[in-house]
Amino acid sequence: MFPLVRELAVDGIPVTVTCGVLKLCRQQYYRWLACPVTATELTEAYIANAIFDAHTDDPEFGYRFLADEVRQAGFDVCDRTVWRICSQMGWWSVFGKKKSKASKPGTAAHDDLVRRTFTAEGPNQVWLTDITEHWTGEGKLYLCAIKRPVVQPDRRILNR
Repeated sequence: MFPLVRELAVDGIPVTVTCGVLKLCRQQYYRWLACPVTATELTEAYIANAIFDAHTDDPEFGYRFLADEVRQAGFDVCDRTVWRICSQMGWWSVFGKKKSKASKPGTAAHDDLVRRTFTAEGPNQVWLTDITEHWTGEGKLYLCAIKRPVVQPDRRILNR
């Protein structure tokens, strides 16, 4: 937010007003203005560069192996810091993190018109159907089952 305050100050809006509207502390803004990049941020940027170099060389490495590589490069860093940087930057092992498919809502369920009564007085009065989706190597395969009651000669209704 501090770069925004600086841009507005260049446009002539007082820093006091901008900090008041954005609910920022004016003293912190001036501290940031004197030194926009802290030593910690600079060190973390160097570590991130070392992690990126190690990750580019061996993309199958997880964060623990990357931390070992960064330590061998001369940085004193813990595994948790490497994990946090990798997580923020989206650097994952090619084997570690599976890509999740966003779940889509299914089709709307229709009303139960037969009210779970699967018998009929005559043929072709009640038909039941169900459709399922199966993934194959060539794409989706849809399977549809249709069931209809059959009237037997003695007029009993059976499900087939």
